[in-house]
Amino acid sequence: MQVLKTIEELQEVRKNITGTVGFVPTMGALHNGHISLIKQARSENDIVIVSIFVNPTQFLPGEDLDAYPRKDEADKRICEMCKVDYVFMPEISTMYGKEEVLIKAPNKSYILEGKTRPGHFDGVLRVVLKLFNLTQPTNAYFGKKDAQQLSLIMQMVKDLFLPINIVPCDIVREVDGLALSSRNVYLDSTQRVDALLISKSLYMAGSLIASGERSVEAVKNKVYEIMKTLDVEYVAIVDREFNELKTIEPKNTIILIVARFGNTRLLDNIWL
Repeated sequence: MQVLKTIEELQEVRKNITGTVGFVPTMGALHNGHISLIKQARSENDIVIVSIFVNPTQFLPGEDLDAYPRKDEADKRICEMCKVDYVFMPEISTMYGKEEVLIKAPNKSYILEGKTRPGHFDGVLRVVLKLFNLTQPTNAYFGKKDAQQLSLIMQMVKDLFLPINIVPCDIVREVDGLALSSRNVYLDSTQRVDALLISKSLYMAGSLIASGERSVEAVKNKVYEIMKTLDVEYVAIVDREFNELKTIEPKNTIILIVARFGNTRLLDNIWL
């Protein structure tokens, strides 16, 4: 495994690669969710590149950029264990110049996560496009947990005619159902137990829909009832294009939840 720090190093490596390239972009603090993406990329490609970069442009003022967990040495060991070929770990100054053209996310980036965090997805798409240009992957792997982000990246690839296959990967959970997240480390013991109500409500919603329930209002009411003790930011039921649904559409529905536990903000979803 080779660790690359500069654009020049990555470009030199990339021009000599033949075969398919699987790319997994991350912000580090790797957990089993990231590992599942890397393993899938490893099984489906000749070469695997993982990027580790805490992207400042997707953090809003007052968010946890400085506090975001950084575990560079552990992350490199995980990548080596997963048989990654190249790890790209640039500095902020490497990825961003003083003046550059901004990437503007589409209108649907200002709903849900984008409404709470205006401009967040501008930063996400900006860095992902840069990384795509550098790595030129055949396949790029993203988790379904960040469903709105995944949708916007797929739209960007389509709109800009990028020859990249985006591979959506299932959410990885703890044994008790909590979706894996780098932010889970911020939860105290009580919050950790309370957070299980999120996945519990999603499983209940899935059961209701499987039994024939098609009323969005009825499903939402049940979800809110289960999470009535939590600080719920939003519950949304949308289609795969993130249009709000009035009626559940099997195989085209995503239920999204965001809840806060003190200063920690957790998101989760289920695709139905």
